[in-house]
Amino acid sequence: MKYVTTMKEFIFEDDRPFLSCHASTLELLPNGDIIAAWFGGTREKAGDVAIWLSRRGVTGWTPPLKVADQADIPHWNPVLFRTNDGTLFLYYKVGTMIAEWETMVIRSTDDGHTWTSPLPLVKGDKGGRGPVKNKPIVLYDGTIAAPASLEPAWDVFVDLSSDGGETWTRSEIVPLDRSVMKGSGIIQPSLWESTHGNVHMLTRSSEGHIYRSDSKDGGKSWCTAYPTDLPNNNSGIDLVKLDNGTIALIYNPTRPEEGMKKGPRTPLVIRLSHDNGMTWENQFLLDEGEKQYSYPAIVAGGLNLYVTYTWKRERIAFWKITLSDLA
Repeated sequence: MKYVTTMKEFIFEDDRPFLSCHASTLELLPNGDIIAAWFGGTREKAGDVAIWLSRRGVTGWTPPLKVADQADIPHWNPVLFRTNDGTLFLYYKVGTMIAEWETMVIRSTDDGHTWTSPLPLVKGDKGGRGPVKNKPIVLYDGTIAAPASLEPAWDVFVDLSSDGGETWTRSEIVPLDRSVMKGSGIIQPSLWESTHGNVHMLTRSSEGHIYRSDSKDGGKSWCTAYPTDLPNNNSGIDLVKLDNGTIALIYNPTRPEEGMKKGPRTPLVIRLSHDNGMTWENQFLLDEGEKQYSYPAIVAGGLNLYVTYTWKRERIAFWKITLSDLA
């Protein structure tokens, strides 16, 4: 496949109503609009950090709108997800410390024009159930699978819902051989299903590699996670499976230097796999240079890829990229 047309823009400019922004998410709507969200405030972890939203229609992006803001508590990692019945979910975390995160959810039945009041995704949860950074997927049998992880344990699991997101059941923790690891572990998975019941994940890791695990029972149990050849800087990744089976992965192809916990969050690229994630090719450069281009999100519609990511913690960048099946 080839990248045939591209378009890049920013969701907002320097007149933004917050100093810092990060961790964007996006969803493609049936009418062709794009809806995006992120967290923004004085700085990450500050009490004024809220969840903001914008929509791209025929006239461009709407001004950022605050859609979730519990007073004096940091908000984190929004995730947009639209189900087949037309319900648009916006999940996000609240909490001063990551270990104390509670996952909240608001819903829209008019594609994001109005929202319900926030409710806990799982009552009594502390630590963060449901999607931690990347979007859920709908499996062939209709189950919603949400990629999840826990810190400071640095463990990964999948939350599964068979009733449209009303209730959730945790998978087992993805096994990990920590005896061969130097760092904390793996977090922030991204999912795809290759064939009925065969679900796969790629994850961020502390080890300089993207890790992978595979499930043969619809995400209920997983093989021991193993390193791939793909570098990882201990920062977020995302992927999407296209209708033709191609997988598009977006990530920073760098590793931490010796003695460092994290690597550079630049450059940011897309690569494609045509063999269920075994090999990767067709690298496309999105951004490079000083500071960071990080925490990407990616969705697809037909042969179009739609991408958002953090641009220097000052803006959220957006790309539309059209692929061609022609050699």
